[in-house]
This record gives sequence, structure tokens and C-alpha cells, in this order.
Amino acid sequence: MIAAPDVTVVVMSRDRREDLLASLPRHEAPVVFVDNASTDGSVDAVRAAHPDVTVLPLDRNVGARARTIGAERAGTPFVAFADDDSWWAPGDLARAAQTMRAHPRLAVLNARILVGPEERPDPMCTEMAGSPLGTEPDLPGPSLLGFVACGAMVRTEAFLAVGGFDPVVRFPGEEERLSLDLAAAGWGLAYVDAVTVHHHPSVRRHDPAARRAAIWRSRVLTAVLRLPLRDVVRVAAAAVRAGRPGRLGLVRALRDLPHAVRRRRPAPEAVLARRRLLEGR
Repeated sequence: MIAAPDVTVVVMSRDRREDLLASLPRHEAPVVFVDNASTDGSVDAVRAAHPDVTVLPLDRNVGARARTIGAERAGTPFVAFADDDSWWAPGDLARAAQTMRAHPRLAVLNARILVGPEERPDPMCTEMAGSPLGTEPDLPGPSLLGFVACGAMVRTEAFLAVGGFDPVVRFPGEEERLSLDLAAAGWGLAYVDAVTVHHHPSVRRHDPAARRAAIWRSRVLTAVLRLPLRDVVRVAAAAVRAGRPGRLGLVRALRDLPHAVRRRRPAPEAVLARRRLLEGR
């Protein structure tokens, strides 16, 4: 086992105790486990089985904001995110940290993600590997304007400086707003195929239709937070066209609309231009 002394693994979970207990021993760095108000005994089980893990129990489910709470506690230059059903390949936490040190503008490193025991490449990684943004000379791989949180390492300083994951957007789909803000601040995001994360999706996953609705909610709220009004309208219209999950996501986004409007700060035109390129517009 290759230790990664300047990395902390931040794991967030809710009501998936067995997955959590199986994955925690695989992490080759100190672990901060942030529990999103589980009711299945996850907190007590982790404390009993893994006394070396820092456990932060929350009294309510704050979604991806739990990762920000964990990063604030970490105290290391880099934080690697993992879910209760994912882990970094042996030696790759240290390898990713070395890559981060060698590229000081890199704020987010997205690893190659292999899914399930059969190790299928995650389709998102295939897209990232072919990013139309190309590879900037001071980054270690194709440039990104988004990432997959369970397969990413972040530079703690940069992550926290832009506020971490959003308390309005929550989960899933939390990565886009953060990516826009990091790019606006001059940081780089890159896909690095040389490091690997394993993701064995839990059998206790949410209903796919409910997840699609939650993703549409995040898209709409992110648009309100960071996109021009014409793009807000475009995203809302796309949600309506997406059928029941899109319309449900739009309705749910309306509940948090006042919070999003108060935090609204449209991204710079240079960042928006890169986003349009990724969308093929």
C-alpha cells in the first residue's frame, strides 16, 4: 500500500452502511466520513469498525455540501472524494497528488472511472477524454468544465475559495456550478486517464426516474445561479421537453429559486464561451 500523506479522502454517505463498511478499508489515506443524517446505524458502525476514521454526523441531509464540510475538516493540501461505493485504485491517490503538485493551476483532477466488477469505463470518462476544449499546456490532460465528484481529487485551497459544493444545488448534479466558479477564478480542471477510481454502484440506489428529476433540478438551479437569462430560459424549456422527470425537477427547483436568485452571479463570458463549445453551440 502506497500512502498519500498530503491527501485526505472525504466520503459522504446516507443509509448505506454495508457499502460503507466494505469500501472504507480500501482508502490509502486518512478518511473523513460525513454522514448525511443516516437512520441505519452507519455512524455507530463506522466508529466501531474503523476507529481511525474521523466521523462527522450531520443532523440533516445537506447533500453534496457534506463534502465541503469534510474538506474543511481535512487539513491537507488535496482532498480526494469517494462515495460509499467507490474507491481509488492502489497507489493512485499518491499518483494523483503527485500530478496535482506538478501542475499548480490544476484545481480538479478527474480520474478514469471503472464501473462494476467487470470494470466498464464510465461513459462520462469517454466524453471527458475527448473534450473539445483540448489540453492546455499547463494541465496534465484534456481540459474540463465539469467532473464526476466520486472520481475527483481537488486542491483544497481552490475548492474552498469558491465555496465548495453549493447548499442550494445540493445533489446530484452538484459539479457544474463549482466547475464554472473554478474556471472563472482561473483554475484548471483536467481528465487524467493514468489514475483510476473503482465504482461498484450500490444495490441501494435511488429510483432512476427520481434521480433524473433531481439532476434536472440541479441544472435549472445552476442556470439561475451562473448563466445568462437566455440560457436560464433554454434550460427550463429543455426540462419541460424532457418529460415527467424534467418537469418534476423544474417544479422542485422553484422551491429554491429565491435562494438561487440571491446567490446569482453570472459566469464571465470567456467561461460561458467554453460552455457553449462543450454544448456544441
